[in-house]
Amino acid sequence: MSGGSDERIPVGPQHPSLKEPANFMLDVDGEEITGADLTLSYNHRGMEEAAQRKDYLQNIYLLERICGICSHSHTTAYVQAVEELMDVEVPDRAKYIRTLIGELERLHSHLLWLGVGGHEMGFDTLWHYAWRDRELVLDSLEELTGNRVHYAINTLGGVREDVEEDQFPMLRENLEEVKERAAYYAEVVPEEETVLMRCEDVGVISRETASELCAVGPTARASGVPTDVRKEDPYAAYDQLDFDVITHTDGDLLARVIVRLEEIVESCKIVEQVLDDMPEGDITGANRPTHTLSNMVEEGEAISRYEAPRGEDLHYVKSDGTDTPERVKVRAPTMANWPTVVEGLKGSYIADTPMIVAGIDPCISCTARIGVEVTGDAAVSIDGGDRKLSLDDLSDYAKDWYGQEVN
Repeated sequence: MSGGSDERIPVGPQHPSLKEPANFMLDVDGEEITGADLTLSYNHRGMEEAAQRKDYLQNIYLLERICGICSHSHTTAYVQAVEELMDVEVPDRAKYIRTLIGELERLHSHLLWLGVGGHEMGFDTLWHYAWRDRELVLDSLEELTGNRVHYAINTLGGVREDVEEDQFPMLRENLEEVKERAAYYAEVVPEEETVLMRCEDVGVISRETASELCAVGPTARASGVPTDVRKEDPYAAYDQLDFDVITHTDGDLLARVIVRLEEIVESCKIVEQVLDDMPEGDITGANRPTHTLSNMVEEGEAISRYEAPRGEDLHYVKSDGTDTPERVKVRAPTMANWPTVVEGLKGSYIADTPMIVAGIDPCISCTARIGVEVTGDAAVSIDGGDRKLSLDDLSDYAKDWYGQEVN
C-alpha cells in the first residue's frame, strides 16, 4: 500500500453508488487515493453448500440464481461439467441454441452495463437509451424461453426448448434494430465529452498488471490481453462460428467502454450466424427420461469454462457416484477482476471510485463466500474469531440471528 496518505476513509458496504455491499478502505492524500483495501462477503447465500443437498438436475435451477444477469452462463458451465461426467454428447442443434441464448445474454448484460455506466458518469440520456434497446433483447429471450431473466433453457444433455421457425422473423427484426443502435453507440459514445471527462485515463490497468492479476473478460481485453474462452477453449457452437476477440490497449475506463460497445456489435454478428446456420436434429442427447438423469453421473471430477459477459466463469463438479454432487465450486469472473479494481483506484480521485468499481461490471452476489477455518470435527470459525461452530450450530446461529426458521 502506498505511503504518504493523510487519512483513511471508507466507501461502502452501504453507499449510494454501490448497489451491493462491498467495503473499500481508501488511503487518501487530499482527494487522491494512495492505497486501497477491499473487504467482501457481507452477504452469503450458501449456494455451494445447497448444491450438495440437491440432485444434479435440481442444481441447474439453483445455480441459475447465482446471478440474474449471467444465469445462462452459470447453468451452461455447470451442465457442461456434469455432461462430461455423464459421457453424454450434446447434439449440434442444442449447442447452437445454447450459443444463441448465451450471446443474447451478452447483449442484455453489456447494454445493462452501458446504462449503469452512463448513470454513474452523469450521462443519464445514455442510460435511458441503452436500457430501451435492452428491452428488445429481453423480448427476444422471453419469446424463446418464456422468461426475461432466468431462462431455464439448459438441461443435462441439451436444452429444454427448441427454436421454432416462426420465431425467427421476430428475432431478426429485434436483432437488426439492436445492431443498428450498437453501431451508433460505438461511433458516438467514445467521443462524447461527458464520457471522456469521466473515463479517459481513469482507473488505468496496464497489460502487465492485468496479466499478473489474472484479469478476465472485457476488463482484461481492454488492457490488451486477448483472452476469451470462446476462442481458447471453444464450447457449444463457437468452434463453428466466425467472430473476433475485441481488445484495446489503453487499459482505462474508456477502453473498457469501447471494448463492450464493440462486443455488442460482434455479438449481433454471432447471433446472425446462429440463426442462418442452425442445424436440424435433436435438442437433447440423453436417452433416458429427464427425471432419471441424475443417476447417470459417474464418479469423478470435471472443470468447465465459459465466457460469461464479465469474463471466464469456472465451475468445478466432483461426483461420488450418487445422485447428488459431492462438491460444486464456482469461480465467477467478478472474483478474478476484483484485484484490478484495487489497483485501478490507486492514483485516482475519490470521486472516481464508483466509476472504477462499475468498470468491471461487478456482481457481488456471485463472489460472496464466508470465511471459515475447518477443523477435524468439521467446525468453523466465524470471522476468524475463537468461537467454533459445527454446520448444524451455524444453522441454529442463523435462525437465532434472523429470528425465524431457516430451512
